[in-house]
Amino acid sequence: MLTNLLLFVFSIAALIIVHELGHFLALRLLKVDVEEFGLGFPPRAKTLFTWQGTMFSLNWIPLGGFVRPKGDNNPDIPGGLAAASPWVRIAVYLAGPLANVLAAIALFSLLFYQLGAPILDRVQVILVSEGSPAEQAGLLPGDEILAVDGEPIDSTEKLIALVGAKPNQEIALTILRAGQTLTIPAVPLPNDEGIGKIGINIGHPRLPISVGESLRGGVDAVRQQVVAILTLPGRLLAGTASPEEGRLVGYKGMLDMFSNMRELDQATEATVGGGVNTLGLIASISVSLAILNLFPVPALDGGRILFTLPELIIRRRLPMDLENVVNLIGFALLIGLLVYVNLQDFINPLELP
Repeated sequence: MLTNLLLFVFSIAALIIVHELGHFLALRLLKVDVEEFGLGFPPRAKTLFTWQGTMFSLNWIPLGGFVRPKGDNNPDIPGGLAAASPWVRIAVYLAGPLANVLAAIALFSLLFYQLGAPILDRVQVILVSEGSPAEQAGLLPGDEILAVDGEPIDSTEKLIALVGAKPNQEIALTILRAGQTLTIPAVPLPNDEGIGKIGINIGHPRLPISVGESLRGGVDAVRQQVVAILTLPGRLLAGTASPEEGRLVGYKGMLDMFSNMRELDQATEATVGGGVNTLGLIASISVSLAILNLFPVPALDGGRILFTLPELIIRRRLPMDLENVVNLIGFALLIGLLVYVNLQDFINPLELP
């Protein structure tokens, strides 16, 4: 548990630092002065070094980092962010979420490169549940299931249907193991719906893929994540998604999911490869971080963009005092929401498979 906690803290901190690094690079590229780039959150523990006018600091709270541009809330300071053109400010605000999207693409691409391309007409045992009919029958992770009662298996759906149709009846599983064809008996047990189950997780054997193919897979995975997040409110209203799917989770909820994925990775390391489930979760969190930061909520990047957009139309900025007050109120409400969400993780913990 301690190892999971340390790895989780490191992963979340890394995603937040990537986000802030996006802002930092955009600020430097667009000639806006940066006063401080902090690793962790204040109070400050140590000043590491100063580079081109930017102080790099190490702070005591390890969950992330921050960037402090010059003149962030004062347009009267030359060379500061608030004094820059609206296009510059919008580009800076977009750079953080963009960095998280690029990080997610890189993580998903690495995952797909490690996994390879599935051979969809072949079915392989990924995980055997302890005490299950499959374990009693002698099935092992890595076994390829060729047939059930002589019926050839060419998809996961067909295997599920054939096994599910015979609860409490003996079936003959023809498998390929280390180049040898074997036939072993198993008796599926009925689940709550009376469908036969033998207690295995199944997938497909895989072939190596190129870097280009894995990159395309990474881009598509991020696209699917973005679509899923943006369409979730509509699916919740339409009743096609459960309230549990739309539930916000805090640090404990994410730690529970992280620990769950780590446990699954350890169980499937021989067949799937180490760390792929955890890597996928971190990539998904990175996408969520990007999208949530773009919501038009004061104190978030999306809220700051919302305050900047009218300037493009009316050619003058909204009063800075108004923006500061709204951002302060928005920040207070955001902290309240975070407290509520994190308390819910303890009061009503996530139910994970």
